[in-house]
Amino acid sequence: MAGLRAKLAATRLLAAAVRRSGRGGGTSLPGMVILRLEPHAIRDLAKRLPRGSAVISATNGKTTTAAMVAQILDQAGVSLVHNTSGANMAGGIAATLVNAATANGINGAQGLFEVDEFWLGQLVAELEPRVLLLANLFRDQLDRYGELDTIAERWAEVIAANPDTQLVLNADDPLIADLADDTKQPLYFGFEDRSVALAEMQHASDSKHCRRCGGLYEYETIYLGHLGLYRCPGCGFQRPAPQITATEVSLDGTSGSSFTLTTPAGSDRISLPLPGLYNVYNALAAAALAHALNVPTEQISAGLQASSAAFGRAETVSIGDADLQLLLIKNPAGANEVLRTLALEQQELDVLGVLNDRIADGRDVSWIWDADWELLAGRIRRITCAGTRAAELGLRLKYAGVPAERIRVVPELGAALDAALSEAPASPTGRRRLYAVPTYTAMLALRDELTRRGHVSAYWEKTA
Repeated sequence: MAGLRAKLAATRLLAAAVRRSGRGGGTSLPGMVILRLEPHAIRDLAKRLPRGSAVISATNGKTTTAAMVAQILDQAGVSLVHNTSGANMAGGIAATLVNAATANGINGAQGLFEVDEFWLGQLVAELEPRVLLLANLFRDQLDRYGELDTIAERWAEVIAANPDTQLVLNADDPLIADLADDTKQPLYFGFEDRSVALAEMQHASDSKHCRRCGGLYEYETIYLGHLGLYRCPGCGFQRPAPQITATEVSLDGTSGSSFTLTTPAGSDRISLPLPGLYNVYNALAAAALAHALNVPTEQISAGLQASSAAFGRAETVSIGDADLQLLLIKNPAGANEVLRTLALEQQELDVLGVLNDRIADGRDVSWIWDADWELLAGRIRRITCAGTRAAELGLRLKYAGVPAERIRVVPELGAALDAALSEAPASPTGRRRLYAVPTYTAMLALRDELTRRGHVSAYWEKTA
């Protein structure tokens, strides 16, 4: 124990120096250092948590879902150790634990960790969570992680290796629902509202074939991508009945949404200050995880209604007389839900699209051709394209039917932001409105630019 204390002290000194330098590397660097000094530091520190850990993984929405769970647990009076910055690989989670560690214990009762899908096996083995939430699997960064079936197989191995962990699974995602049989008694969540169903399966839908027999799923209802009510006619596998459900879903454009939440402990109407069907799914997942942690329904409801956007995920930033809303996109399914939400707005849209192809985005950006930009073709007043692949985004929009004179390509982000803001017209309220749809590294770069201009605080400062 004395050896670990000395290593923690050295790690904190380094982290403090990095933060004083003004660089964001302090978010994960302390974790990387402690893991070099003590390879099982995550396990040793996680064992100090009185209430153990809960782990969340998904390709879409894990940061927002984790933020919602954190708000719920705050309502319940539970102190957290939580990787709020979204640093969800080993270094980030180790850094979170280092920041919370004290001389003889840890400053927090419950661990709450979002985990990158590729790192799930390694980190679950170290954290040994009480509860594991697996929310969805969408095609994402195939050049890094491979096909969905590869990830699903790895996740199935994680589940098999942790028989005492309570599972919380998305019943509407066939790849997720099929990861565990009923002997593990998973807690399922899902939609029970066909009024928000899609007319047909989207081109971007991913999981169309049964993992058990290879048969083609038959869908009775589709809510989002490949999420819905499905059945395999070959082997009979079908969507399990969820215990945590959303009904009477209402979507109010980028302003928010509402739904009726039902759990085994009761029902309540939720007004969610976050937009889109995808955020209702995130809220439902958060409610299911909180229920598995024995949080009462009234505290779940209060926490969801007090939720705010995680950075870059429907976050709104005030810039003088303008409001800039950041809506992260990183794969076809997620992009389609953002576009579907924007299409609900009544006025013409001014948009800043930022497409990067850096490692954390995935080098292959061909997914933008599977996203349904056609939904906005007649709604865009002006779209400014920026980022390392700005020209390709502009080309995609032209093929989607956006008039060429409404598309502007300005690769440099600062210049693009200035151009987009300068032309955004005032709304009836007098405020100008600009929507930014960046990919992951583009979102971080945009927030860094906003930080440099003094409009937001640095995201790593939230974990300092």
